Amino acid sequence: MKNIINLFTCFLFFITIGYSQEGNQKFDEDKLLNRLEILSSDKFEGRRTGEKGNDLARAYIIKEFKSLNVSGFNGKYEHPFSFDSRVGKFNANNILVEIKGTDYPNKYIVVSAHHDHLGISGDLIYNGADDDASGVAALFAFAEYLKQNPPKHSVILAAFDAEELGLRGAKYFVEKMKDSDILVNINMDMISRSSKNELYVVGGRYNKALENLVKAHENPTNTKLLVGHDGSDEKDDWTYASDHGPFHRAKIPFLYFGNEDHAAYHKPTDVFADITPDFYKNAVGIILSVFLDLDTKGL
Repeated sequence: MKNIINLFTCFLFFITIGYSQEGNQKFDEDKLLNRLEILSSDKFEGRRTGEKGNDLARAYIIKEFKSLNVSGFNGKYEHPFSFDSRVGKFNANNILVEIKGTDYPNKYIVVSAHHDHLGISGDLIYNGADDDASGVAALFAFAEYLKQNPPKHSVILAAFDAEELGLRGAKYFVEKMKDSDILVNINMDMISRSSKNELYVVGGRYNKALENLVKAHENPTNTKLLVGHDGSDEKDDWTYASDHGPFHRAKIPFLYFGNEDHAAYHKPTDVFADITPDFYKNAVGIILSVFLDLDTKGL
């Protein structure tokens, strides 16, 4: 009876964990969903750059990284910047953490998402569950895995600010890192909601090694990983659609993962209750497994 109880306990443990075809890719799926729910809650008031909700969300994100024992990049979690736009001057903050590589500590893979969204309009909160609390919550899954399985290349996990105001955080980061050896950017924006169970990857078209890597990738899930939205088909071109755009302009290879726009895109109805959880867990598993291929093989 004791052995049966132990086996049942092990079974319960493993069904809460996401893992790849290698059997060693682990992140806590329950925590993934819980963090997404928290980040997209009313408490953070839509996370608009320069407003109180953004400050509160930023404090939460830093607290989570600290709880995972991940260090700030160059000793700092917050990397402030400011900019002028048509609607005024903004003070913003990127959140950057670093996990040193075992073999190539001076070569960086940047895994990114944006923590800002659209804030409040009238009585309506734009919670931005899919856009892009989903990507930021996935950064924590990366941190969980990489702390237990140190990467070969150094990894910067970047939660950029002011994406909704013109990719400002990513632009600032790329400019500041122009003398650093960034191997590739993996960007995640809108990865938690798909009625079709389809995740798109963009970027291989512009780099043969990445194209081959994606083609050879063994998808560990039943979610479809599709190549497209890259200017080579009749679909909307996402080449510059999110924070991977400044990397591409700087001639840094990138892979962008996202789903197609849904009815809640940039609307108050982009809420946690309407994500597709199984798709989301699969999407994070796919992206992490592509990262592992890249970290192992390089470019």
